[in-house]
Order: sequence, then C-alpha cells, then structure tokens
Amino acid sequence: MDIRIAHSPDSDDAFMFYALAKDKLPTGKFRFSHTLQDIETLNRKALNGEYEITAISFHAYVHIADKYILLPSGASMGDRYGPMVVAREPWKPDELRNKKIAIPGTMTTAYLTLKLFQPDFEAVTIPFDQIMSAVQNKTVDAGLLIHEGQLTYQNLQLHKIVDLGEWWYQITGLPLPLGGNVIRRDLGKEDIREISRLLKQSIQYALDHREEALKYAMQFARDLDVATADRFVGMYVNERTLDYGEEGRRAVQLLFDRAYEANLIPAHIVTEFTE
Repeated sequence: MDIRIAHSPDSDDAFMFYALAKDKLPTGKFRFSHTLQDIETLNRKALNGEYEITAISFHAYVHIADKYILLPSGASMGDRYGPMVVAREPWKPDELRNKKIAIPGTMTTAYLTLKLFQPDFEAVTIPFDQIMSAVQNKTVDAGLLIHEGQLTYQNLQLHKIVDLGEWWYQITGLPLPLGGNVIRRDLGKEDIREISRLLKQSIQYALDHREEALKYAMQFARDLDVATADRFVGMYVNERTLDYGEEGRRAVQLLFDRAYEANLIPAHIVTEFTE
C-alpha cells in the first residue's frame, strides 16, 4: 500500500523521517514515498487532501479537519522559543505596529501568532528562505522568521524584536505549537493506527541513532554547520515530538481558542487526535 508523506525540506523534518526514508524499519504492507515542499505549499495542498500524510501548520488545521486528523507524534513546538520578528534596527516590540512585515505565508502558525501579538501590521508574503534578504535590502521593515533563520539572523546584523515562542510562554505558561503531522481520515482506523505507530518508531529511531540521522538531515540544513544543525534539530525534534503529552495538547487547543476569540479563524475548533 503506497503512502505519500509530504514534509518540509528542512533538517528537523528530514531527521524525523530518516528511518522511513532510508528503510530502517520494517513497514509491513506499507511503502512510503516522500515529497518535500515548503510548509505554506503543504498547507494549501492539504485543503484538497492531496497527500495521505502531510506536515501542516496548526493554523491550517482549522481548514482541513474534515479531511485529516492529527497524529499523536510529529509535532514541532517551541518551548520558550519559536518564530521571531527581526529588523535592521533594534526596535521595541510595540514599534511593529503598522510596519510592513515579511511573512512566510498566511496559513502558517507563525503568522497567526504574530497577529495575536500585534494585529496591526502590513503583511507581505515572501518565501521563508528569502525573508532575511528582504529585510536587509529594505523591501520590508521587518521579517517573521521560521526554520533555521531563528539561529542565523545575527550573522546578517539583524536584531530580534520579539520571539513569539517566549511571548506565548509568558502569557500562557505553555509551549507554542507550530506544526504537526496529519493523516487522511479516509484511510480507516486500522491503517491509521498502524501508520501512526510507524511514524513514532521513526522519530524514536532518529533520537536513538542521532549521529546517523543527523548526517542524513545535513543535506537539508541550508549551509548550517553540524553543531548549529544539531541544535536546530534538537529544538524541534524531542520528547514532545514523540508525543504531545497533556501539556502539548492543551497548548494546541488554547491556540485555537485564542485565535477564535480574536476573530483570526473562521470557526471554533476542537482538536482531535488519532491514537
């Protein structure tokens, strides 16, 4: 049975799926193929249920919950860190009001969280890996960084204005849920349960064989050195990735609750996980 897994071309996702991509696990009747695309593209393709398994932003889940259900493994959460806004000048956070800010996509959780933090700004959608350049060349006033830019922005003499993961922790005491893996509901409960088990095994394998999994993931690290890539992977593939836990699940629901209260999503949603 062919199962397509779609995820971002990033070192953390590559690390997570290493065991499945390189046939390190017995997968029974399932044969997995991997498609790599940026997260905003995946969010939009999920609207049509294109892939059996896909990484998505939690912001996008609001629009696809009829087709997909959340897997209990594979989440990316920022534990007092997360997407951040950077600028050429060291502004105070409240100075972002009415600024032109580059964002990686309107369906990303980073964008949703920034709207919770500061509703009044002009969003300019730019591919995530071009945002720092857009800030440097003054195309925009500031940029919303995801992925490894959170660790490399200082190399370009940019200044952190706000870390949204830290802000979220200060107001909630919880990690910031950024993205997760979902599986199409039409696969049926039995296959969903078995695929969910295999995904968790893949994450555990990478954590248990960190050196070889990181070596594989380095091809997606976009010029990071090994130490920085290892740090980035550790930020987003860890015990919370194996299982959300009660705190992680509560954080996801609270994000949806706050977004609905702020009229940033069209409907109130209750998170649903496969087991």
